[in-house]
Amino acid sequence: MGVHIDISGLRPDQVAVVPSPLAELGMALHALSEPGHHPGLQAWATGVTARLDPHLADRMCEADFLWRSTFSDLFLPCAGVPGRTTLPGATLAEDLDLLDKLSDEQFVDAALEFTCALPYGLPGAGPLTDAGLRRRSLELAAARGPRQTEFTERLLSDPPGIRGRLRQFLEDCEEAFFAETWSRLRHQLAADTRHKTDLLRHKGPAGALTAVSPAVTVDEAAGRITVDKLGEGRTATGDGGLLLIPTSLGWPHLMVLHRYGWQPVLHYPVGSPELAAPQTVGQLALRMTALSHPVRMRMCRNLARSAYTTSELAQAHGMTAPEISRHLGVLKKAGLLTTRRRGRYVLHQLDVTVVARLGSDFLEGILR
Repeated sequence: MGVHIDISGLRPDQVAVVPSPLAELGMALHALSEPGHHPGLQAWATGVTARLDPHLADRMCEADFLWRSTFSDLFLPCAGVPGRTTLPGATLAEDLDLLDKLSDEQFVDAALEFTCALPYGLPGAGPLTDAGLRRRSLELAAARGPRQTEFTERLLSDPPGIRGRLRQFLEDCEEAFFAETWSRLRHQLAADTRHKTDLLRHKGPAGALTAVSPAVTVDEAAGRITVDKLGEGRTATGDGGLLLIPTSLGWPHLMVLHRYGWQPVLHYPVGSPELAAPQTVGQLALRMTALSHPVRMRMCRNLARSAYTTSELAQAHGMTAPEISRHLGVLKKAGLLTTRRRGRYVLHQLDVTVVARLGSDFLEGILR
């Protein structure tokens, strides 16, 4: 699992660290729509929602599939501009001008990514030219409600009209709440940009990339970046560049734009409560699998209360010592046990700190 970016031949000057006002607005809309993903932003989201004009709040629901589950690549239009080297704009207006440079096909494909599950990392026709994908888009939009159906119908029949309508909505959001939010956040993003740029200059791409998140690893020999995520995907910088775009509103999301033909982007959170060494998706799966077995669950009831030897557990559970040893091995491999020696006895105990963290580890892992 994970997303892989082939960076063979990538030069340090082809890696850029740049904040994006439009990307941050996308994260703001996501946090307002899914406050449960962002408990640290609860006060901000409550304040914005309380002041929001009812008409603007109503419009926010029309196309919330662009930002509710995650946020659409439309919020990173610089990556889709031909040449694959364009940087985000310094202002929201400049970013929206880049959005206007996307073709209708690019715009519609990105807008309907979460509605009709278009082939993301592969070339192919989109719903503007493929009748089957067009029908699927309308069917799945209908399952979301009449507003989403109306939006999708208009998007497919009049892309320029919807593009203008979306731009006006985003401009209205800037006036209503985002200008104030951006003026507060951009200083933190600028500081992170300077830090990552210094790392890039002095330690090369690997130094800057590993500082983005512990979930990002770089294999310089193979020329590959791997981002530990539940999803899978592949892309390559090729003859283009690589963008690192920080967000102050994004934790726990670490997003990778790997759309076919677009410039790869790592959209990463800064100033987050992320653990110094978060669990990999594989480690998380191993731990949850280890705890899912009914025998091991019953053993954990004992091991959470006190330390036990293998023979004591065998007697308590009416099993043989080799059977208990196999179950202990699974728990130990998953990092859920501590062991210590007392004379000739080995005592096992559940690491309750690790188990208590599983809920937050699981949430961070699936939202990453």
